[in-house]
Amino acid sequence: MFKKILIANRGEIACRVIATAKKMGIATVAVYSDADKYARFVQMADESVRLGPPPSRESYLLADKIIEAAKQTGAQAIHPGYGFLSENEAFAKRCEDEGIAFIGPRAHSIAAMGDKIASKKLALEAKVNTIPGYNDAIETPEKAVEIAKGIGYPVMIKASAGGGGKGLRVAFNDQEAFDGFSACQNEARNSFGDDRVFIEKFVEQPRHIEIQVLGDAHGNVVYLNERECSIQRRHQKVIEEAPSPFISDATRKAMGEQAVALAKAVKYQSAGTVEFVVGKNQDFYFLEMNTRLQVEHPVTELITGLDLVEQMIRVAAGEKLSFTQDQVKREGWAIECRINAEDPFRNFLPSTGRLVRFEPPAQNLFQGQATTDVGVRVDTGVIDGGEIPMYYDSMIAKLIVHGKDRTDAIARMREALNGFVIQGVQSNIPFQAALLAHPKFVSGDFNTGFIAEHYAHGFRAEDVPHDDPYFLQALAAHLHMFYRNRASGLQGQFWEGFKRLPKREFTVCVLGEAGANRYTHVSAGETPPGQPTPITLHLPEGDRTYQISIDNEIGDARVTGRVNGHPFTAKMARGAGKNPLAIRVIHNGTQMDAIVMHPRTAELHKLMPYKAPPDMSKYVLSPMPGLLVQVAVQPGQEVKAGERVAVIEAMKMENVLFASADGVVKEVRAQKGESLAVDQAIVEFE
Repeated sequence: MFKKILIANRGEIACRVIATAKKMGIATVAVYSDADKYARFVQMADESVRLGPPPSRESYLLADKIIEAAKQTGAQAIHPGYGFLSENEAFAKRCEDEGIAFIGPRAHSIAAMGDKIASKKLALEAKVNTIPGYNDAIETPEKAVEIAKGIGYPVMIKASAGGGGKGLRVAFNDQEAFDGFSACQNEARNSFGDDRVFIEKFVEQPRHIEIQVLGDAHGNVVYLNERECSIQRRHQKVIEEAPSPFISDATRKAMGEQAVALAKAVKYQSAGTVEFVVGKNQDFYFLEMNTRLQVEHPVTELITGLDLVEQMIRVAAGEKLSFTQDQVKREGWAIECRINAEDPFRNFLPSTGRLVRFEPPAQNLFQGQATTDVGVRVDTGVIDGGEIPMYYDSMIAKLIVHGKDRTDAIARMREALNGFVIQGVQSNIPFQAALLAHPKFVSGDFNTGFIAEHYAHGFRAEDVPHDDPYFLQALAAHLHMFYRNRASGLQGQFWEGFKRLPKREFTVCVLGEAGANRYTHVSAGETPPGQPTPITLHLPEGDRTYQISIDNEIGDARVTGRVNGHPFTAKMARGAGKNPLAIRVIHNGTQMDAIVMHPRTAELHKLMPYKAPPDMSKYVLSPMPGLLVQVAVQPGQEVKAGERVAVIEAMKMENVLFASADGVVKEVRAQKGESLAVDQAIVEFE
């Protein structure tokens, strides 16, 4: 077994590999860019080596420097994680040539499966079901349109070396095929250095189901059941689960056997994933094979009780698999939510910056464990006070739960999301909460078009309604009393003999858009210490009382307690949003900002005029922090609505800004290459 390994990656996956290595008694070496100098994975590793500046091409993609770091530190093996060099045939071959074990498949397997065009041909030879399409590289957008028309719309345009949603478009007509081909080529060239593009038939109402395979150097290959990955936004997975709520045992067996046949055809060693698109009648077709560890591997670990990273290390060290196909478990139900630094209420734009507060929910399952116990696990590469840089992907953490069945797993995930505190950057937790509560998701009736269908116009606050919004108002009032009682107690300590009794009559003002506030009269009953406090909302339709108790300390961002005898977990922040007096309460994905005040103060507050924000309609503003890579207009130019104005790059994705109306450019206020802040003006129109 290896004594020391180097992890050629960063963030969460680097932490994941280190956790297993420590369990196995293997020393670890981290490599890092300047942006990650103080990152969690660097702190966890036994040694660390600097690679270079933050951009990936100047750090994590430098194969020579990584090989040099391995030699310098005496690392006998390199684990590439996922992304970066994990599926780079030349890097794997270089490791082999240098006598360094590559903890992944051999170079020939990466070459065979990493090229989507070649992999489809190999799949056909291995008698694996494949989708109709044109499997050779296409050179021009005109040719792409001709081929797409021949296959029949809709078609999927894919970069041969693509992955992670990059270099992929769906086209429903000639214009979309023309534009999509060019976009895929550009993204593939910039992200992977390979601009080859091919086209295949797009299966409508498909499900994305993948089979986890594991092979060793002795010809043994097994499949570790499937993962359901159909909940996707723009081809990026959002929620994954294992097993799938859709396929039958017969389909699972057939898919697994075909995945094993393909892996054996390329003499596959290590963990890998064979992805299938599955139709409504459970007909399935090969999509691609990912020759690496997948982001969503923890759900497989929890239903099988296997540590996949450990298995990869053992295979790379030459060991045989210690179990056979009939010994693979499938116990309980696991769900993973990707917690990303993005603002779901602003079209999921990236959100970078400092994690002012980062408090994951309590976990009883951990990375590197080989267990099928039920509970909560958090895989993350960040720490409280850490930075979410603009140079890499947007994932903050992976939240994974394991339940006795799917219903239990969904309930555990909703509660875990309620307790996940992230402040300083925006996150997609409200969106995840909405998805988990959606009746179609709960019933298992969904496909890869689920998000596009149900959130066609983006995600809005009304898309995540609360089952009982009055509870949020009652909780805000109770929290206000909690802090007032604390202040009253301190006041009595400073002025002996003087203590102002806390008020028990309030008005809760729920802050709405454009000054559309709602006011509710609330009263709190007298109760003995340690007993729930009755909070009564006096509503037009009648009084509503909530018996609330909380277990908080001053300064807690997570609220735990009981309401009407039932436990709950929520989040709160004082002075959140645009009003420093507001209390923000978040529960089941619903966010409410409210000011709790004396009834007379509320009467005066209603008289305050609403101050509208300044008119910024003549400006194109940066919707996110990022790098301005293109300004497509110049002063004096006439621009039509829908024309490209600028392109911003953030978290490895290009974001195109278009003109919202016809106009003439008055001034270009930012230059190409400039780092932009949120809402910074780029172009001003006359």
